[in-house]
Amino acid sequence: MTEVTRTAPSPTGRLHLGHAYSALFAFEAARGGRFILRLEDIDRSRCRPEFETGIIEDLAWLGLTWETPVRRQSEHMDEYAAAVARLRDDGLVYPCFCTRAEIAQAASAPHGPDGPVYPGTCRALSDHERADRIAAGTPYALRLDVTAAAAHSGPLHWHDRARGEVAAEPEQFGDVVIARKDMPTSYHLSVTLDDHVQGITLVTRGEDLFASTHVHRLLQALLGLDTPQYHHHPLVLGPDGKRLAKRNSAPTLQSLREAGHSPADVKQMALDALE
Repeated sequence: MTEVTRTAPSPTGRLHLGHAYSALFAFEAARGGRFILRLEDIDRSRCRPEFETGIIEDLAWLGLTWETPVRRQSEHMDEYAAAVARLRDDGLVYPCFCTRAEIAQAASAPHGPDGPVYPGTCRALSDHERADRIAAGTPYALRLDVTAAAAHSGPLHWHDRARGEVAAEPEQFGDVVIARKDMPTSYHLSVTLDDHVQGITLVTRGEDLFASTHVHRLLQALLGLDTPQYHHHPLVLGPDGKRLAKRNSAPTLQSLREAGHSPADVKQMALDALE
């Protein structure tokens, strides 16, 4: 089978060893097939042109090549909005007016892919109450009624190359956000639609995103999208044993390069730091 894989960083900072490992893993999986670079830049408040330039510079330095043109999510908002509209027409989406602080205070369930599992506070609001709050300018997010959506789709599975057949259980993560008042998409919706549009056959990503795949499999079924296979690889950890992240000031590929390390050095560092 000819694989189509991708790496999909967000241009909100420079790449670190975790990004390098994930990109290299996807690139190697696509040997003889197609490797795609996608820029997940829906968060316009944090994305910067210089970070996009840095991503391309870092990946090229590692020896990776990819198909062009590069898909930028910010250029496809109409596609995401159309997908949300379809879910709304099916009665599977509702507006949520809760703040993050209110959700954290009310939620007693474990964390899901987006933090505390949403307790469903706004699901029971009447159409009149929703309309009044929207008219008053109250900020809101659009949430997927996951219980209703799962009943609509029926039982679902996906194939994970490390774990075999996995039963999708999106209900355990509550009603996830798929769009906001001022943003017609979310990570869950945009990445799922993009993988379909770009013909991705194998999604390779870190174990920290395994929970999200339950949600993505449900969205695929609701929107009639293709289901790729998945491989959730181990995480690259820092010296403190924590996952490398931009917010933790993980050493960047740029800083490693400027310190005199070669691409081969960086590849070995990433392998050595695996969870």
